[in-house]
Amino acid sequence: MKRILKIGGSLILLLVIILAVGFIVINNSDIPTYEVEKIEVKVTPTAESIERGHKLVSMLCASCHKDPATGKLTGTRMPDAPPEFGVVYSPNITQDKKYGIGEWTDGEIYTLLRTGVKKNGQYAPPYMVKLPHMADEDLHAIIGFLRSGHKLVAADPTPDKPSEPSFLTKLLCKIEWKPFPFPEKEIQLPDSSETLELGKYLAHNLDCFVCHSADFKTNNYLEPELSKGYFAGGNKPYNREGRVVLSSNLTPHPESGIGKWTKEQFISAVKFGIMENEAPLQYPMLPYSALEEYEVNAIYEYLKTIPPIDNPVKRSLYDS
Repeated sequence: MKRILKIGGSLILLLVIILAVGFIVINNSDIPTYEVEKIEVKVTPTAESIERGHKLVSMLCASCHKDPATGKLTGTRMPDAPPEFGVVYSPNITQDKKYGIGEWTDGEIYTLLRTGVKKNGQYAPPYMVKLPHMADEDLHAIIGFLRSGHKLVAADPTPDKPSEPSFLTKLLCKIEWKPFPFPEKEIQLPDSSETLELGKYLAHNLDCFVCHSADFKTNNYLEPELSKGYFAGGNKPYNREGRVVLSSNLTPHPESGIGKWTKEQFISAVKFGIMENEAPLQYPMLPYSALEEYEVNAIYEYLKTIPPIDNPVKRSLYDS
């Protein structure tokens, strides 16, 4: 019996040592890097595509990359990133050749947006938006806008502040979070007359499901519908003061979701942040005023088709 206890104690001690060494190694490591696949992409922007790119960047990039001090996409602290991911700063994505992406090729920007792999091969964790399902036309529009003369992206020599990823982030980047594959063929924009397809496209590519599903850690970015608690809310993004603002249930459940919402109520909330008989919506849920009514309506119609989930989420209210 003593021999068994001695062996058991030795195994436990060995396990503790292995775990401790593993923790030290991972904690002292950096985010993984990968071989960069060279992709030839040449964007030829038009006035129309630049306008479209501005619209997409304002909804997908500006909330994280725009620094109020510079008024440009020079990067800033991301207050809504869960603290378990560490301290996160967005990088400078202006046209500055030293501190921004002025020396990046169209293909390198395309690769980052599609796969999450940067120019230097380092992987960008999930707090960086990735667009594996976005139409090529829209990706080209984003790249075209980043190359445009708009003041948001004008060259600015503001150095990046390095993020401080947590042990959890480093661990998940090694075992779970991996670069996405390139699409096997060109992705087409849905026809605006195909309401449900357009709604699904926008709900996925504007990252709506990312915040409105159960948890950032359990989101399925390649197959969003398989995300835990798909659109049922309860996720825990943070506001600018570092307080949790629970995401709302957007499934068509009649009591805890939007099953009883009218189209007009939904459009008012999404485009203008206005809730009937309630306080306005607050950061990190910002009004998507750039969306056209038909686009918000398409999202509404798509959400009405997904399985309803009874998940009561108490709305977080704070004084402005």
